[in-house]
Formats: sequence, C-alpha cells, structure tokens
Amino acid sequence: MKKLILIFITLIVGIAAINHSKDKDPLHKKIFITQVTEIKEGQPPKKSTKDEIEFKDGKLFSNFLNEKFDLKWLKYAIDKDSTYKDADTEIDTRYFEIKASITDADKQTTVIICKINNEYIEGEIKITKNDKPKKRFEFSGSEKATKIKEDKKKKKDE
Repeated sequence: MKKLILIFITLIVGIAAINHSKDKDPLHKKIFITQVTEIKEGQPPKKSTKDEIEFKDGKLFSNFLNEKFDLKWLKYAIDKDSTYKDADTEIDTRYFEIKASITDADKQTTVIICKINNEYIEGEIKITKNDKPKKRFEFSGSEKATKIKEDKKKKKDE
C-alpha cells in the first residue's frame, strides 16, 4: 500500500513538473496601442486609425480587423524570439517576430506580420483574394501602460 501511495505521489509530482515547464506564451496578456494606415501604391497615406492589438493564449485580437473585416482571434506563431543588450542603454531587450494568417470561405487571406522590440510594435497587414493583393496596411505603436509597469518605472527613476 505504501508503495502504491509513493508511486501515485511521484506520478502527480512528475505531471505537475511537466505542466509547469511547458513553454508559456511570452506575449500572453500584452496589449499594444497602435496607429494603422492604409497604404495604396502611388497615393499619399490616408489618415491613420487608432487600434488596440491584444495577445492572449497564442492568439491575437485587433479591434481594427474585427470592426473592418469581422476577424476575431487569430492564431499566431513566433518566428523569432531573442534577447540582446541595447548598445546605447546597455539594457536587455526582448525582440519578437510574429506571423498570423487566416483564409476565409471566400478565399480572402489576411496575413499579419509584426516585430516587437521591447514595448514597441510595428508591422503590416496584407489582404489578398485568390492570391491577388487587395489591401495593405502598416501599423506601429507601443505597449499599453499598466499601473504595475508605471509603478515599477517610478521606482526605477528614483
């Protein structure tokens, strides 16, 4: 009986350790405030639109894409995840390259490619139909400030 209990406890601890060590999404619960601009060849850019891009559980949500194209949560893949030391500030900087894409029933494909450098984000949205370019947007912005991050920044400055 003692051996059975010992095996059971070992099994539970092993499962908990495996679940804890799984790679967690480093962008989980990050929100970025961006400006989205439509790009048309041979024409000056139009007025930009404010957007909020949220990352959660391996998916991203854009208010702009939801309102304009009825796109909800899109799965994304992190193509690059690295850390480097900024030459000017000598602070460790986290860098990501992300790609998300979705094709609907009408064969319209939306591809989002973005780069996140610490709290700054920039990227583009390409919409194609039957592999022909339809619309293109560029966006850039920064991470939405949270109360916790603001408190840490104040303490760092003091």
